[in-house]
Amino acid sequence: MAKGDYLGAFEHLVLLALMRLSDAYGVSVRQELEQRIDRDISIGAIYATLDRLEAKGLVRSRVGEPTAARGGRAKRHFTVTARGVAAVNRTHRALDSMTEGLDLVRSFA
Repeated sequence: MAKGDYLGAFEHLVLLALMRLSDAYGVSVRQELEQRIDRDISIGAIYATLDRLEAKGLVRSRVGEPTAARGGRAKRHFTVTARGVAAVNRTHRALDSMTEGLDLVRSFA
């Protein structure tokens, strides 16, 4: 497998968040991640990752209609592509393989 065939940890989390959301855009992805992994994440990190995933062909975006609530600005909506789903599955299989047989609940003194 080539170097780019596996997802980085944050890319993996962002793709999983996109897969959970029916109407995904940067702020909703951020909220989903913050709620599920209890971690503060900058919106810049979200958009940088979404842009990188789109450049890799793992997500695609479309611009929605401008809304008055957003001062006339439009939201950029994201969906996971078939290649993105395959990357998530490939990464999950790799993690499963690497953790097989390990006692992951350990105490370190």
